[in-house]
Amino acid sequence: QAQPVESGGGSVQAGGSLRLSCTAPGFASNPCGVDWYRQAEGQQRTWVSSISPTGETLYSDSVKGRFTISQDNAKNTLYLEMNSLKPEDTAMYYCAADWNPSRCRNGLSIGYNYWGQGTQVTVSS
Repeated sequence: QAQPVESGGGSVQAGGSLRLSCTAPGFASNPCGVDWYRQAEGQQRTWVSSISPTGETLYSDSVKGRFTISQDNAKNTLYLEMNSLKPEDTAMYYCAADWNPSRCRNGLSIGYNYWGQGTQVTVSS
């Protein structure tokens, strides 16, 4: 178990793309998947996407069709490919994980305890 580390954030114009990464030792053997969340300034943290160890993916309605979550077990890394970015996507993006099988059901989170420090995404109009 280890704190995930995010990277890949930056500043882009609307319509642009970014790929976020989240890495932690043991992702490849984790019984639970990984979630992405985001938090805009002054707002609550909201769920963005999830992936299970078997590759099942879920997306919030606000990003469905624009974002793609994927995993590379050989690199213990998760990715969030973000396309057609909008100013409202501006936020700090966090990944969350857990290695305790009681924290997930069918590989999807019921509440993860390990969070990264976040990576900032800024989309200008």
